[in-house]
Amino acid sequence: MEPTKVQSDGGLNVTLTIRLLMHGKEVGSIIGKKGETVKKMREESGARINISEGNCPERIVTITGPTDTIFKAFAMIAYKFEEDIINSMSNSPATSKPPVTLRLVVPASQCGSLIGKGGSKIKEMRESTGAQVQVAGDMLPNSTERAVTISGTPEAIIQCVKQICVVMLESPPKGATIPYRPKPASTPVIFSGGQAYTIQGQYAIPHPDLTKLHQLAMQQTPFTPLGQTTPAFPGTDFLKSNLLFLIPLLPDSGLDASPPASTHELTIPNDLIGCIIGRQGTKINEIRQMSGAQIKIANAMEGSSERQITITGTPANISLAQYLINARLTSEVTGMGTL
Repeated sequence: MEPTKVQSDGGLNVTLTIRLLMHGKEVGSIIGKKGETVKKMREESGARINISEGNCPERIVTITGPTDTIFKAFAMIAYKFEEDIINSMSNSPATSKPPVTLRLVVPASQCGSLIGKGGSKIKEMRESTGAQVQVAGDMLPNSTERAVTISGTPEAIIQCVKQICVVMLESPPKGATIPYRPKPASTPVIFSGGQAYTIQGQYAIPHPDLTKLHQLAMQQTPFTPLGQTTPAFPGTDFLKSNLLFLIPLLPDSGLDASPPASTHELTIPNDLIGCIIGRQGTKINEIRQMSGAQIKIANAMEGSSERQITITGTPANISLAQYLINARLTSEVTGMGTL
């Protein structure tokens, strides 16, 4: 392929597709209320902007079009993220404004060209744009793509994206590319200071729904955690000494040292089993996903007013499943509505 010539205005008269990896909160910001923000971005930039489906911690945002429209779309996204940062700082004591950060998803076969011999190309990008650029050393799960993280001011990010586009056009991918597709995943849950947090990447994200579950369950002290004799929910100190509470919820973690699976049984009144199962099994499936435990509900027995629930998994899986089941029961009994 002939090296693409950069026009004097910085534009490239070609069509290109760029993929971005975003967390749920970032995607929500891009979509906007009733999809108004992304609609405006599409109309004003002229680029096609598609967001991957699915209830995943991460989503893929695909931007396609002539490069001048792609740069406009990137500019609108970068300035929107900067606006979000400024708004979040209005209620924060922090004085220094953190940089805007975008993550591109790039075929691994092109990353060598982005880095350059001895890191020369990536160094040149950093110096000429003022943006921080980092290419991940490992490929994203089940793919042949890597994440390229760009941080800085919106202006610096836009200039950096332009240079990355030039390199990608000059050095097309080699061989077939297996694209990264985020998968729905059970994430670890931490409860601290009366708040619930889910772990997304290296960040702890507050989770209001789980916080409400936690508060309801705390009122009832529903079960005895691992290794404790006094009923109480495991606090921060307990979590520090029982880190396995955090890791069995990650699928395919590859940890061979997980505790052996065990089984716990409990009985639930027939008239309350519906709030555990949920419409078309939605609630019990949520509990399975959050806890990582296998949960089986026995069929109703003639003449019995109770149903048996069998929970199988590691002690940590079982404890969290019990906690979530009791929280559902508490909300039903106290009439606090559906969580």
